[in-house]
Amino acid sequence: MPKPLVEIGGRPIVWHVIGIYAAQGFDRFLLATGYLGEQVERFVGGVAWPAGIAVECVDTGLDTPTGGRIAALDERLGEGTFCVTYADGVADVDLGALLDGHLEAGLAATMTVVRPNLQWGVAELDGDQVAGFVEKPRSEHWINGGFFCFEPEALARIGADSVLEREPLETLAAAGQLRAHRHEGFWDCMDTYKDAVVLDDLWRGGNAPWRVWDAAGVS
Repeated sequence: MPKPLVEIGGRPIVWHVIGIYAAQGFDRFLLATGYLGEQVERFVGGVAWPAGIAVECVDTGLDTPTGGRIAALDERLGEGTFCVTYADGVADVDLGALLDGHLEAGLAATMTVVRPNLQWGVAELDGDQVAGFVEKPRSEHWINGGFFCFEPEALARIGADSVLEREPLETLAAAGQLRAHRHEGFWDCMDTYKDAVVLDDLWRGGNAPWRVWDAAGVS
């Protein structure tokens, strides 16, 4: 099974990701598929998406890196601002604020940054003595949260063999063209089976902070 089709609450996680955007006014989606992409395409074709929402699958190759998948969509992206995200991260991010901040800054790219809770408890030290413990504290460092805005000039830095998180973002940062959008709310990424179980439990318990799309009619 391709990762985007791993289910959370009985729905593939890519459905949840699309729902986050659809609920906040986005209506055109390009899914850059690879491994078992035909399964993703079958899923997309079988969903009754709300009126006005278009979801298209584009085969971008089996082993294509993250940046290369974006580069493969070049002709479909047009000449304006576009947003990018992964198919395995969910958040209650305010996409309107993300986009407004990006446009106001006038830079080539914006990356949402988050401070996740650490997976482990932390020992607090006083010299060589353990003074206490903090259970899974929030990281002091900001990491890539996976919700991006790009301008065409950013796309020009992304090649067919590019890993997005390396040279493209690094060169944008070095050129002063990468803005950070701080998100303090809920964020989680389904990297492991354990992550999937946590997200599924949140959904089934009625405590899924990323469920923002009911008003958009996605069902």
